[in-house]
Amino acid sequence: MASTLLASTAIMLSSLIAVLMTGSSNRSIGLIFGDKSELGFSMKFFSILVCFLLAFLFNVQSIRFYSHASMLINVPFKKMATNFLDNTVYVGTTVNRGSYFWSLGLRAFYFSFPLFLWIFGPIPMFLCCIVLVFLLYFLDVTFDYGWGSAASPEEEEKDEDVEEAN
Repeated sequence: MASTLLASTAIMLSSLIAVLMTGSSNRSIGLIFGDKSELGFSMKFFSILVCFLLAFLFNVQSIRFYSHASMLINVPFKKMATNFLDNTVYVGTTVNRGSYFWSLGLRAFYFSFPLFLWIFGPIPMFLCCIVLVFLLYFLDVTFDYGWGSAASPEEEEKDEDVEEAN
């Protein structure tokens, strides 16, 4: 469902950017710090358009893989091939590919923020890039806390001693 919403949003924003590209040439905004030439604006709008089109394509691929996985999951057990493990691995791989394309589509949306601020000049774009680097760092890096954390050998020995004492 999120992929469908993001794909629809990406194609709508692509249409909006295309309209802005072909619109009037009167861009007398006082907030623009960088290049104010028509070629500069065209390059900026075109880069945003390409970013949104990539987001659309990635989200459509995500929908494709998730739909394929849902069909594979609903195949009756008797209709499956003889090797059940290969089929489950294939379904898992298909779901993972859908997740990968969804992540790429979302990243294309993240990358569109600095490109949008590029319209107003290089300084807002640079500041947005710095914020985006920190944001992506915290989205990508995990810290081993809770149930999934690996215990050190000393902690495992203490746990074994406690279990033996009980």
